[in-house]
Amino acid sequence: MSTNITGLVKDVGSLVTLPDVFIRINELVENPDSTVAEIAKVVSQDPSFTVRLLRVANSSFYGFSSTVDTVPKAISIIGTSQIRSLALATSVASAFDGLPNSLVSMHDFWKHSLYCALIARILAKKAKRCDPDAVFTAALLHDIGELVIFNRMPKPAQDAILLVLDSGDEMPIYLAERQIIGFDHAQVGGELARQWKLPPMLEECVEFHHDIRGELRYPREVALVHIANVLALMAEVHTFDPQDVPPIDSLGWEMVGLTPDEVINEAISEAEEEISEAEQLFLGK
Repeated sequence: MSTNITGLVKDVGSLVTLPDVFIRINELVENPDSTVAEIAKVVSQDPSFTVRLLRVANSSFYGFSSTVDTVPKAISIIGTSQIRSLALATSVASAFDGLPNSLVSMHDFWKHSLYCALIARILAKKAKRCDPDAVFTAALLHDIGELVIFNRMPKPAQDAILLVLDSGDEMPIYLAERQIIGFDHAQVGGELARQWKLPPMLEECVEFHHDIRGELRYPREVALVHIANVLALMAEVHTFDPQDVPPIDSLGWEMVGLTPDEVINEAISEAEEEISEAEQLFLGK
C-alpha cells in the first residue's frame, strides 16, 4: 500500500467523518455480548437516523407485511448486522457533503452508486449465498475513493479522465488513474474503509471491485459488486446490450454462480423500477 494513498486518505479524514450513531452501532455489532436493547438505545438517541430507519423498514425495500413502528421491532425484524449496513448506507452520502469537487455531479455519482447497490442486492438474492444488505452497502460505497481523488488531486484526476476519453473509452478509468497517479480510486477507497474500521467484507469489495482475480476472502461479494458496477452503467444509459459498456470479467459470473443471460435484463429492469424510491430513502432526494 503506497504511503501516498495513506496520506491522501488521512488528509481527507477531517472532512469526511461517519456519524457517531454508525460508529457506536458498529462497535455493538462487533461485540458478541451486546443486545438488541443496547443497539436500539443507540439508534433512538439519533432522531434523524431513527426516522430513516423506520422509513426504510416500512418501504418496499423490505416489503414487510406489518407496520414496523418501533426501533426494537425494526432491529429484531431486519437483524443487527443489517442495521449496521443500513446505518452506513443511509449516512454515507451526507458524510461526503463536506468534500466538494469540480469534476463530477454529486447527483450523478450517487445515482450510479445507488444503481450499483440495487443491482448487487438483486443479484445477491438470486445467488442466495451472500447477505444482500451487506452487499448493497458495499456496492453503494464502491467508488468513494473517486471522491477523495477528485477533491484532493483534481488535476491528475482530470488528466486520467482525458486519457479515458482519448482512448475512445477503451481504457477503464482505474487503469488511467494508475497510469497518471500511480494508484486508483478502488485502492484509495479500500484505505478509507480501513481507516473507518468498516467490516472486512465491505473493505474488500471497495478495494477489489475492478480486480477480482486476486487472493480474496470474500470472492463472491467482490464479484457481485464488480458485475453490478457494469450493469449499473447499462441501467444509466438504458441498454441491455453488454457491448455498450466495459466488459465484465467472465470469472465473476462463475464466482457468483449466475449466467448473464438469465439475470442481466431482469436485474436492470428491477433496479430501474426501484431507483426513485431508493433515492428518496438513501439520498434524501
